[in-house]
Formats: sequence, structure tokens, C-alpha cells
Amino acid sequence: MSTQRPVAAISQGWVSAGGTGAPNYDEFATDSEITTIVRDNPRSALAVEMPHRAPEAVRDGLDFAASLEAAAQRLAAQKADGTYERVEDFVAPYRITDGDEVSYGVFAAVATDQISTRADEPGLVVRNEDVFPAKVVERTQLTRRLGTLLSPVLLIQTAQGDQLKGALIEAMQSDPVVSDVDAAGRRHEIWVTGDERLLAFAGAGELVVADGNHRSLSAQQAGLERFLAVITTPDSVRIAPYDRLIREWDTDLPSVLERLADNGVGVRESASGPVVPPAGVAILYAAGKTYELTLPASGGGVADRLDHAVIERVFFGQVLGMSADDKRISYVGGDYGPSWLAAEVDTGSGVAAVLVSPVSVDDFVSVNLAREKMPRKSTWFVPKARAGLVLADVR
Repeated sequence: MSTQRPVAAISQGWVSAGGTGAPNYDEFATDSEITTIVRDNPRSALAVEMPHRAPEAVRDGLDFAASLEAAAQRLAAQKADGTYERVEDFVAPYRITDGDEVSYGVFAAVATDQISTRADEPGLVVRNEDVFPAKVVERTQLTRRLGTLLSPVLLIQTAQGDQLKGALIEAMQSDPVVSDVDAAGRRHEIWVTGDERLLAFAGAGELVVADGNHRSLSAQQAGLERFLAVITTPDSVRIAPYDRLIREWDTDLPSVLERLADNGVGVRESASGPVVPPAGVAILYAAGKTYELTLPASGGGVADRLDHAVIERVFFGQVLGMSADDKRISYVGGDYGPSWLAAEVDTGSGVAAVLVSPVSVDDFVSVNLAREKMPRKSTWFVPKARAGLVLADVR
């Protein structure tokens, strides 16, 4: 490992003039949502992050690789026309306000060689979740073509969160340089400073990857020395449910229910509609009916015993014969909820929905301290840092 500072200022970057903030590329249940956002707001960072979902690319049938040049041209034009302002050697305090709830963080540059994925690998940044290789390939291609990072990795500071929060509040006494409101009504505000204390507090202890496992691995594969991150405090985030929508399957509902029982899952039809289940129980919604699934006990480490791991292993693996990266599975985060999932099934956009109890913060921390891997798409942290507010050049 190098001796470079683990958390540093962004040496060359850009700050939005407004209107560019967007959900990260992997927060959507359907690709058509991305196309709609870009159509309604061509300034959205999604037009660069997901160029093959821009309306013109969809019209012309372009895939991701064929759309990269358009992404590079769009970003270059935005940098030239004042959509983004050039800033050097800075960190960016970040505040998200959602009603009475306020979350704090800071945009900074984090050393890629600090990423640790197992107990015997030194490093300040703990990456805790398996990834989908195809997504990493796309992120790496985009980074290499753009030379700019638009979407931050969300890291939780585990040692000096209170000190970091206090310093961030002090840094936010002036007006923000940009303020952006998302579709849910949350306000995202950015300040620009060179305050060294923020870097000291942000890098004081282990940094757990809460969102951005694919982006952090992509930074490694692209050969970057640093990646763009928002470092937040433990009390600034919570974990919401992360569910699954099955678009198609090569079976029928009675067969699925029979196979579930054969694999040790308790199956009971419920008169109520789909809801967020308690720990140890999952909900299956299909053909207008709701089934409570009592999950079998599992051995192994903390990660292996999580409901998400059992669902992935037993329901999708043993019952349906699907791998976690099967294209027929849509991973649906906490911004959607049971009613949205039920509507997708009822209208024929999916054959079934599987609702899983949210991971507890204690279990999440335990998995990270043990340097185990979280099941893929098992933690939906809220609120999420927006892409396209602060950018970092990487060449």
C-alpha cells in the first residue's frame, strides 16, 4: 500500500450550477424511468451516466458501448456552457434535508488502494457486498472514456462521526453554492471549502461502503488512484427494504409453492396484501395472492444467516434455478414499496414479487467487522447521495 493520505481534497473537479442532480444509475426498477427523467431534464447527470437510456439512444437502438461517445460529448458541452463550474483542491460539505430529518456528509477523494475486501487485506475502506461483473465493466468503460466521476460512493465514518458532523455544521453557516430538490422533495445542498479538519475527521476510522460497491471496484479496475466519495455519519443514514420483482419464470405458482415446502420453507397464504415482513419471514406475491414464507434457519457466518442470503440461496437458487444476476430479476429499493410491487404484478409487468425484511444496522456492522460479504442488493441506504452535484476529474 502507498503512504498517500487516505482521504484527500478533490484536486480537480466541478460543482453543479443546478439542475443536474440525479439518482445514481442503479436506483431504478425499470430502465424506462431513466429515459423519462432524461427526456424531461436533458441536464440530468443520468444522461451521461446511462447514455444508452437517453431518448435519442433508445430511438436509435444504441447499446451502452455505442453510446459512450455521446456521453463524452454531452459532458464536455456541459463543462463548457456553465452547467458545471471548475473548482480545484476542495472538499464539498453536503446536507440533505427531508422534512425534520437532516443528513450530513462531505464529498472528498479517497485512495483506491485503501479498499479492503477481507480480514487479511489492510485498508481503511471496507467493501462488503458481492457485485455483478457486467455492471462493473460498464462503469469502468464510462470512467475511462469520460475521465470524470459523476456518481459518488457513499461511505460511513465509523470512528469520529460526531466530530465530523460538528465540523460540517460549522462549515454550513454561509449560503450553499448549489441547492437541488429531488423527486421525493428532499433538498440537497452543497458548500465548497478547503477546511483540513473535515479531511482529518472523515479519514479518522474505518469507512464502510454503504452504497457504491460496483463504483469502488470499477475505480480499481480503471486503475484510478482515487475515487469520488461522500463520507457520512452513522446517524445520517438508515436501511430500508430491498425487494425483488421477478419479471418471468420457467414454472408456475403451484410448483413454486411445492418446491418451497420441499426446501424447508414454511408457506402460509395470507388474507392481507404484501407488506414489509419481519425478520425471518419473506412475502411472496403472485397471481393476486400473498404468501408468508417462514425461512429455514441457516448456519455459517453472519452474512449467510441474513434473510437476503437465504432468499438468494434457497428461493432463487434451489427453487427457481436463477442466479442473482439473472436478467429476469429486478432489484427494487425502498423508494418503491409493497404497493408498487403489487401493481407491477397485477398489471403483468412481473409474475411475482418477493419482499424481504430490511437488514438491521447491527447486522450490517457485524458483517463488516467480520469482513464478510453482504448478499448482493441487500442494503438500501436512505437518503442516498445524488449524482451530478460534484464531479471529480481523474486524468
